[in-house]
Amino acid sequence: MRIIRLALKHRWRVAIAFVTTIVAANFQLLIPQFLGQAVDFAHGLLAGGPGSEEEAEAALLTTAFMLLGASILRGGFTMLHNYLGESVGHLVGYGLRLAYYEKLQRLSFGFYDRVHTGDLITRGLLDLEGVRFFFNAGMVRLVLLANLIGIGSFLVISADTVLGLLALSFVPFVAWRSSTARLKLRKMWRLLQERMSELSLIMDENLGGIRVVRAFAAQDHEMGKFDIASERALDMANQRIGVRVRNTTAMTFAYFIAMGLVLWFGGLKVIDGEISVGKLAEFLAFMTILQMPVRQLGMMVNAFARASTCGARLFEVLDLEPSIRNAPDAPDLKVTDGVLRFEDVDFAYRDATGDERVLKGVNFKVGPGQVLGIVGPPGSGKSTIAHLIPRFYDVGGGRITIDGQDIRNVKLESLRRAVGVVQQDTFMFTASIENNVAYGDPWADGERIARANRAAQLHDYVNRLPMGYETLVGERGVSLSGGQRQRLSIARSVMLKPSFLVFDDSTAAIDAATEQRIRAALKDTTQDRATIIISHRLSSLMHAHEILFIEDGRVVERGSHEELIAAGGRYRELYMLQLKPADGEER
Repeated sequence: MRIIRLALKHRWRVAIAFVTTIVAANFQLLIPQFLGQAVDFAHGLLAGGPGSEEEAEAALLTTAFMLLGASILRGGFTMLHNYLGESVGHLVGYGLRLAYYEKLQRLSFGFYDRVHTGDLITRGLLDLEGVRFFFNAGMVRLVLLANLIGIGSFLVISADTVLGLLALSFVPFVAWRSSTARLKLRKMWRLLQERMSELSLIMDENLGGIRVVRAFAAQDHEMGKFDIASERALDMANQRIGVRVRNTTAMTFAYFIAMGLVLWFGGLKVIDGEISVGKLAEFLAFMTILQMPVRQLGMMVNAFARASTCGARLFEVLDLEPSIRNAPDAPDLKVTDGVLRFEDVDFAYRDATGDERVLKGVNFKVGPGQVLGIVGPPGSGKSTIAHLIPRFYDVGGGRITIDGQDIRNVKLESLRRAVGVVQQDTFMFTASIENNVAYGDPWADGERIARANRAAQLHDYVNRLPMGYETLVGERGVSLSGGQRQRLSIARSVMLKPSFLVFDDSTAAIDAATEQRIRAALKDTTQDRATIIISHRLSSLMHAHEILFIEDGRVVERGSHEELIAAGGRYRELYMLQLKPADGEER
């Protein structure tokens, strides 16, 4: 019903498609009558019946032209309804494609933590095609078949009740088989789409990690995985085809039995003189016309089954509401003093096994010109802090404020313009260096882009390239080293001049000397804004005004570098491990 409602938005195309379908069906139903007349005229000529031969030949010629005209008009209107049916289907697909892609842009990070990209791609391509296919293969064919059977039934039963009922005797059987087939096919379509999603998942992972596959010579293993998944999909496709073919065969067999009965009983009536040969030919021609729709009934049932299954998978995503969204009538964030606060912040990731509490009662404040360093063991919750500031996730307890404004009560767009997050796992688009740096503001001028690159210590390298800033970085930035990708990511965030800068282990792939130069170059940029540096490497944050040591989601130590060293706690242990080699190693 939802797909039908989407199609009905294009009401004029739908109306014309249905009208032309009905007109084509009526012209098609004229063909048996003209054939019957032609047979009777021809039989009269052969039998030497009353009337002149010239009159009979003229009548036969007239009937032939009428038959030809009805066939041409039927063909013309059929072409028109097929064109319009495809047109409506493509328009529905176009609208759904945009709505689906727009929904994917708005869904929260928590959604992507639970699904795989391959499954989303399958829904946006294969499932969407199943929905698009429905209008022409399902609705239009249903109208055509309903008219052929409905009007044709009235005509043949009016002509001869017994032969009419025999001609239509296969219809109840076909209706029963098509209904049961639809239920089976719906389930099989869903299983097939899920197995196709598995194939997309395996291919996506393989292509994304092709260097790892080659490095470990795991091509045979990957081929084995893909082969198993392909066989599972092929097996389900064969089962689905088997159900469809068996039902189509059974329906066609019932049709030919009905035709045989009409031929037998009709022949007897012709022998007894109850009907003419032309009238029997009319009944047989009507059944011949029904043969193609009956054969296509399997396709129509398949279209209904596929649309209901694919539509369910597609609307499952379209009906989702982002867990992170603007509050009603939320104002824009107003940055005045530029102070960021965490006030007793708790947070837990939600998964199938329950809630995993990551942050517990975290408190801190950072203002303009201040640098806050965050360090701790893996899994302690450092990156979670970086994700909470731009509201990729919502806090479970406490609150995060900017100049006293709870970030949950302001517009997301304004918040994310104010917060620049540079992550360790950088993503590059398949575009030029210039376009990647200017991604947040595509209309930025060249000098602004170059200035951001200078701050990230990337400008000199780019200038040495043959095509300079027009150099393509390749898929996911494959032509750049890890350190170059991180520097480009820094430039991308710095260029926007956000009020708050968050570096989430964003210099892990950069050597210490380059990092020092980046920090010096960013000094002017960060002197009037709050900066948070999250790092495993203490040399990256020793200069911070305050350093938090996070462990098991709690702040266990805080203070400047000198204060934490003097305290002799966990920070000092990490410092001694990283920067003060043991005596044996020193010698």
